[in-house]
Amino acid sequence: MAAILLIALGSWIYLRFSRDEGAFAVVAVDREVIARYSLSQPFSLEIESPGGSNLLVIEKGTAKVTEADCPDKLCVNQKAIRFQGESIICLPHRLEIRIEGGEESGVDAVAQ
Repeated sequence: MAAILLIALGSWIYLRFSRDEGAFAVVAVDREVIARYSLSQPFSLEIESPGGSNLLVIEKGTAKVTEADCPDKLCVNQKAIRFQGESIICLPHRLEIRIEGGEESGVDAVAQ
């Protein structure tokens, strides 16, 4: 039992401290990337999608959806994300916000 607890604790510590912080929040609607925002600059944006709208807030190196007009509001109840690979999904609005790494360029946002 002690060995299992030590392995679990070691795995948790490794996963907790080996994650890389992201540099960008990538916004996609219907799987199409519509924008990429730096996590280093405070910013808020209302994102309109076919199903409704969400308010994305970037501050202190994190991204969070603070408001949404979807019925379940699961995206609002998710924690702020900051590490590469983390995401916030709003299924009713077909919205995905994911954190990616990479070098910061001089551009704060790129719309495609």
